[in-house]
Amino acid sequence: MIEQFPWLTVIVLLPLVAALLIPLIPNKSGKTVRWYALGVGMADFVLMSYAFWQHYDASQATFQLAEKVVWLPQLGLSWALSVDGISAPLVLLAGFVTTLSMFSAWQVDRRSRLFYALMLVLYAAQVGVFVAQDLMLFFIMWEVELVPVYLLVCIWGGQNRGYAATKFLMYTALASIFILVAALGMGFYGDTLTFDIAELGLREFPLGLELFLYAGLLVAFGVKLAIFPFHTWLADTHGEASSPVSMILAGVLLKMGGYGLIRLNMELLPHAHVYFAPVLVILGVVNIVYGALNSFAQTNMKRRLAYSSISHMGFVLLGIASYSDLGVSGAMLQMLSHGLIASVLFFLAGVTYDRTRTMMMNQLGGLGEAMPAVFALFTIGTMASLALPGMSGFAGELEVFVGLATTDIYSSTFRWVTVFLAAVGLILTPIYLLSMVRQVFHGASADQMCDLVPACDLNDLDLKAQGNQEANCFGTDCVLPEQAEFKDANLREIFIAVCFLGLIITIGCYPKVATQMYDVKTVAVNTQVRAAYHEVFPDALQPLAQGQGSPTIAEAQSANVWSVVK
Repeated sequence: MIEQFPWLTVIVLLPLVAALLIPLIPNKSGKTVRWYALGVGMADFVLMSYAFWQHYDASQATFQLAEKVVWLPQLGLSWALSVDGISAPLVLLAGFVTTLSMFSAWQVDRRSRLFYALMLVLYAAQVGVFVAQDLMLFFIMWEVELVPVYLLVCIWGGQNRGYAATKFLMYTALASIFILVAALGMGFYGDTLTFDIAELGLREFPLGLELFLYAGLLVAFGVKLAIFPFHTWLADTHGEASSPVSMILAGVLLKMGGYGLIRLNMELLPHAHVYFAPVLVILGVVNIVYGALNSFAQTNMKRRLAYSSISHMGFVLLGIASYSDLGVSGAMLQMLSHGLIASVLFFLAGVTYDRTRTMMMNQLGGLGEAMPAVFALFTIGTMASLALPGMSGFAGELEVFVGLATTDIYSSTFRWVTVFLAAVGLILTPIYLLSMVRQVFHGASADQMCDLVPACDLNDLDLKAQGNQEANCFGTDCVLPEQAEFKDANLREIFIAVCFLGLIITIGCYPKVATQMYDVKTVAVNTQVRAAYHEVFPDALQPLAQGQGSPTIAEAQSANVWSVVK
């Protein structure tokens, strides 16, 4: 009986239904609703962890835990959910990051009911995107996710929150039109109308149609992944969003773009991917170098971290376009790794803001002595972001580098020029990140607005007396500078950071913890793409050259990759 339980439906609908019940919860003290939301988030994460542990088989590349209920048969629409190696890790990432982001918003005191209701709706929409097996359902979930993010930024953001929220909505909503057009194009092509991704994967589209659909989806997912030149919304949104929202933006929403590129562009349109792969490599290199260089120019901590995210997403593009098992696996690992690292860094930036009421690095300095725990945690997160060995960032980027450098598809000149330019971006990363740590936690304040260098009286909790007299009501609460509690991280904040950092170090030391969930699937996807390359260029190399991962596994799985296992 338990085998027939609709695990995925419950996982998607639980946060949504819980959000609708929030108005009925008594919340006189302001604490009930936050415990309620946190409990729902934890329950959903535990539920998805149990379902995958018991009923998901990582040795299969097929869709699993499949559920399908016909919705509108005349239009070919259905409530179809399933997971495979590409989606299962990202579902867990979404549950983990969103639950901890709600815990990080513990100090919310403005419209708390609405805040947590929006967070739960966002939770459901994110998971819905990753488990949707119907392309129109995928589009609907994608659109639902935009509304809570817009409101969370617009209501609980900084001084320019209206501009940032509107820019986010315009970029992402307009780009979403391409997903709708692609869904209609693939669904109406052929003898029967269907939007089922598994069925669409068995169809053969004309090359011209594939190229058209691929280009549109690349724009849609490129905006979400913050690919140059569709990236400008990201820094503005991060700069104005509260830290819990930034955690979700960087930790989960960017990964929706990478997921879409693998799920739809690579799997459904492999022949078009052959033509666009070199373009993705070039865009990946541009992202890496451009994002790193722009980070140097940022004086706002969160904007610097935002451009760092743009740079790191370039490695995802390189892995997706590498034509190697190792490269595609590295792209997945990079998405998971960056989701954890970016979340903890944005969280700790928010912890720093809660004490100082500023994100401007030129107004900070000497915080390391005043907040040693925050300094230590931030330093560890920074080391993970700059790909220190033993951290998850190192494992992901190394897989991408090796996968791209050893692929037999591109010429040696193209490969080594690409690797060299990507390495330049990799070298720039520790420079802009460590300079931020030095300026915030060691250096003296340039503007002396919040002069917290060791020469100051660090026991003086009255920040207004130290020069910061700007009344700021930014983020999830409204505290004047002189009322802010200038103290080190509390147990709740340390717990949240340790949850992220512990997983980052675990994956860094033993990457198989993550890769075993998706390796068979990424090998099957890469096999399909290499086979398409051989069809497009029949005189080129064989699509399964030795040394490109696990051809035996790929051959065994690729034949039934579009089958569905209930």
